[in-house]
Amino acid sequence: MTETLLPVAARLHHDGGLVGGALARRLTTASPADGAGIRIFSADTPDALSVLLSRTDVGEAPFLLVVAELDRVVVGPLVRPGVPGCHRCLAARRAGARADAAEAAALEAAHGSRLTGMVSPLLTPAAADLAATLALHRLTAADDTAPAVTMLRLADLGISRHAFRPDPHCAHCGGLPDDCAAGAVIPRVPRPKPDPAVLRIRDLRAERTELEARYADDETGVLKGLRARGLHTLPFAEAKVGPPESVDGGYGRALDFRTARVTAVAEALERLGGGRPGGRRTVVRGSHRELAALHPGGVLDPATTGAHEPHRYREPGFPFQPYHADLDLPWVWGYSLTRERPVLVPEHLAYYRLGRHSPGGVRPFVSEISNGCALGGCVEEAALYGLLELAERDAFLLTWYARLPAPALDLRSARDRRIGLLADRIHESTGYRVEVFDVTGAEGIPSFWAAAVDTRPNTGSGPGVPRPGVLCAGGSGLDPERGVFGALHELVTALEAYRMVYPQRVADAARMRDDPEQVRLMDDHALLYCDPVAARRLDFLLGPGGGPPRERTGLRELTDRHAWPRHADLRADLDELVGRFAASGLEAIVVDQTTPVHAEAGLSCVKTLVPGLLPMTFGHHLRRISGLDRVLTAPHTLGHTTAPLRPEEVNPHPHPFP
Repeated sequence: MTETLLPVAARLHHDGGLVGGALARRLTTASPADGAGIRIFSADTPDALSVLLSRTDVGEAPFLLVVAELDRVVVGPLVRPGVPGCHRCLAARRAGARADAAEAAALEAAHGSRLTGMVSPLLTPAAADLAATLALHRLTAADDTAPAVTMLRLADLGISRHAFRPDPHCAHCGGLPDDCAAGAVIPRVPRPKPDPAVLRIRDLRAERTELEARYADDETGVLKGLRARGLHTLPFAEAKVGPPESVDGGYGRALDFRTARVTAVAEALERLGGGRPGGRRTVVRGSHRELAALHPGGVLDPATTGAHEPHRYREPGFPFQPYHADLDLPWVWGYSLTRERPVLVPEHLAYYRLGRHSPGGVRPFVSEISNGCALGGCVEEAALYGLLELAERDAFLLTWYARLPAPALDLRSARDRRIGLLADRIHESTGYRVEVFDVTGAEGIPSFWAAAVDTRPNTGSGPGVPRPGVLCAGGSGLDPERGVFGALHELVTALEAYRMVYPQRVADAARMRDDPEQVRLMDDHALLYCDPVAARRLDFLLGPGGGPPRERTGLRELTDRHAWPRHADLRADLDELVGRFAASGLEAIVVDQTTPVHAEAGLSCVKTLVPGLLPMTFGHHLRRISGLDRVLTAPHTLGHTTAPLRPEEVNPHPHPFP
């Protein structure tokens, strides 16, 4: 190791390589005020840099890293002790942003230091000099305090700058605050809307450029692979969240590409918040019995959230354990919008990927997914859309499990003419008839079931190419026409996907038709009803043989019937929604999942829970209806049956939600 004390009061530590030598030459001629008090660590390979850092006590001084890799030189980050955004955060972001992360890991596992310890043959004296110049510029840019790196591509000497977001989980610069009841409170503050008909306090489409610049970067970004695609019925975009935060992505479908891209970014950021606590550190642990004694009325009873069928817990290898009141669990603080007080919630009901981050942790008692998660411009906005999603999924499942009839809608009667035109477009381009049914429940929260029914069986891109029989989707909205529009957007995506997938998996769908235990994954549910025989299980809704309904309800009439009060403040909309759940004896709870990554753009991320509603699950073995009387009593409450259902009358087949 070579150490040089420079006139600028910076100390250069380097491995004696090309980049270190170029830095030493450049810095000896620098102004005495430049870079005062900064250590610089430079190496021609990642392994050599690791050795330098392990042998040096950095102390409290800021330091800059400059390291050559096989295809680039990375200048930065400039690490300031006590300031979030260190080199370990950068390493985590880069690992998550790589499109070839799996391939890179396989190469490193196979070749190890032969890759990370080899000096790149592309590293020339000229490249090293340029890297040194970039490093000196980074030192002298006193106003450049945001976490960022500069990358010099060795193949063509191209230069690019990449910001990165600090990792709130970083053990060295993260430091999440402890979760507490006071932090869960959602105070009543004005949330004025730009118009009473609008259900957002801000339009993220106007912020698309800033959001993409902040979050999307295929080198260091929280989001990667942000792409718009034109070969779809509607403009479509996607953005992926890099591991370890998620293995999911965000998808946007809209009538224009700008909206599609913003929707994809927003959904991906929602995924970022839902996997594990990223805003506060979980500190409460105990059983429901213990905690209920300490916090009377302030602990959610997990028994009210539904369980898997009792025999499942006895199956070998079933990943969940039966719940009982003495089960020791970690808990997080949420907020009851119904009672306006903090409430403890089991951590794994609030976050759905804990097992990825804490292998061997507490074994959960139910399967939980992103159902009820949402992103918004404030916590109230996010909570509103999370609750709407819960209502939509509950209405869909209730219709399925109880085989409830539902009125078909005349889409051409909508005030928004795009609804009928979109249905016609789908029919003309695919041969599928579009039906939308009103499945609004007793709470009066407009909810819809959309279905695409094949009218051209056994025709398509070639003779005999199998076509999906029926595909379904759901939607909800305080404005019924917006809910219908959302359901149609989801339906378009399902059609495009399964028209490609089903011909390759016809045999899989047939096996699932005969054995529901084969329905294990989310995609399996829609695939099953691509099978023309299984599709007949939807005749209770579609009618015999899936033919067109004899009568349809006008969408304008429905909109007038479900008219939502117009409010100037978004909190009033949320109060109205919470009140409708309360009228059915249901409590609305919000867990704030917002992380510093969300907060820096003024965004809020939440998980909403309404114990007693039917929770969406994927995998037939994971259906969660045990302990939920709603599946038996709601059909009678809605006037469809003369008495509550008996358990044996519940639909035994896997649901068709995509």
